[in-house]
Amino acid sequence: MSSRFSAIKQRAESPEAQAEVIKAKAEAADKNVVTIPSKRFEGGVMPVAAKSKPAASGEVATNDRVLDARVRIHRMLIDEINLVALEKLPKDEMRKQISDFVNEKAKEERLALNVAELDDLVDDIVDEMVGLGPLEPILQDPEVSDILINGHHNCFVEKGGKLRQIHIPFKDEAHLLRIINKIVAAVGRRVDESQPLVDARMLDGSRFNAAIRPVGVDGPLVSIRKFSKNKLALHKLIDFGAITQPMAEVLAAAVHARKTTIISGGTGTGKTTMLNALSAFIPEDERMITIEDAAELQLQQPHVARMETRPPNVEGHGELKQRDLVKNALRMRPDRVILGECRGEEAFDMLQAMNTGHEGSMATIHANTPRDAISRLEQMLGMTGMPMTVQSIRSQIASAIHLIVQLTRLSDGKRKVTSVAEVTGMEGDIIQMQEIFRYVRTGMDGAGNIEGHFEATGIRPRFLEELNAMGIEFPGSYFEPGVQE
Repeated sequence: MSSRFSAIKQRAESPEAQAEVIKAKAEAADKNVVTIPSKRFEGGVMPVAAKSKPAASGEVATNDRVLDARVRIHRMLIDEINLVALEKLPKDEMRKQISDFVNEKAKEERLALNVAELDDLVDDIVDEMVGLGPLEPILQDPEVSDILINGHHNCFVEKGGKLRQIHIPFKDEAHLLRIINKIVAAVGRRVDESQPLVDARMLDGSRFNAAIRPVGVDGPLVSIRKFSKNKLALHKLIDFGAITQPMAEVLAAAVHARKTTIISGGTGTGKTTMLNALSAFIPEDERMITIEDAAELQLQQPHVARMETRPPNVEGHGELKQRDLVKNALRMRPDRVILGECRGEEAFDMLQAMNTGHEGSMATIHANTPRDAISRLEQMLGMTGMPMTVQSIRSQIASAIHLIVQLTRLSDGKRKVTSVAEVTGMEGDIIQMQEIFRYVRTGMDGAGNIEGHFEATGIRPRFLEELNAMGIEFPGSYFEPGVQE
């Protein structure tokens, strides 16, 4: 086997280390809480709503008093300080000046705050000025993957694939709206009553979506998919149990050999992570063009040209859709086109590209099974309004797509590659597929964890001959039916 693919090795931790991890997870599950790693949240961890214990009235009064003081001192700062000059200072110097101001005002207001509470107050105000206020500690927590806000008083995060309710100290709805506007203004977007929906990429690369009134009936709805600074290589996905070594090697070789691949799955199943991991096996002398609504791909090659869609301006002009970018990309001499998410009429242009010299292109799609992914592509092609018969649509798909990788997030929060299917052509007017690998669920343990195993179906993919001609060979055991280790 080529050394390029044999480098994907499983790295199992010691039994002692695994036991420690299992013990820690069990303790966290018993507590059923989310801990935000910031001194501002110490003692303020909020259990899941159904199990939460009412706070004492004195504690609530203290929290409200401190929150009111923070807002009041923040307004004084805006009125009395030259903010333009202050924001140009280094963050340490800015913090020192704000600290002096807060100490002075706290004495004037006769706030009985200790040193730690004053430091927290200063941190909050600095975050409000140069960051995103109460969101900052959560954005800095590497274990949080999603932040979901349903009105300023109802907030959740996802940790380890599980949603947990937490307390984010927004003063009121106007406070949350100010932070939303700060995020969208930084990337040239807008959100208001005339345009209450916004989709944007935050400055750190996180994906941001918001819906405000009148669309958000109970207040602003915010979804943040955090940008991961750590690129997950394919061997890491093996370590996490999302895929087996044989499956990973076969997929890596197929991508290297320019087999067009669709990555299918629901929301939050890891489609972008898988696309990033597989992109490492695209030869470095190839030119790739990525097209996304909000740029979040982290392709691992030196020659990548990135493009992002643009919404219409205030007058309703200037919109650039994915289809416009796909058409333009074909004039930019790409070897492969990578479509962040295929969900509309751009599917027609994408399939045209795959069928006209851009083999090895990749895209993600929302679907529950490989067969559903094919059906969704058919529907997207129908959205173009082109006079095409069902058979011609299916023929386009069958000739363009080689592999469909299906991802699923299980009920215990784990993400798995549940199917790898090869498109083999047409028989009559039906697209033929064959499953090469799959994940079989066998039950659930007492802790609610899904039990199951990966297995080969016994079918050898048709592209193996092409891989053999390139000097890439696999042991026959990779495709023998049965459980894979």
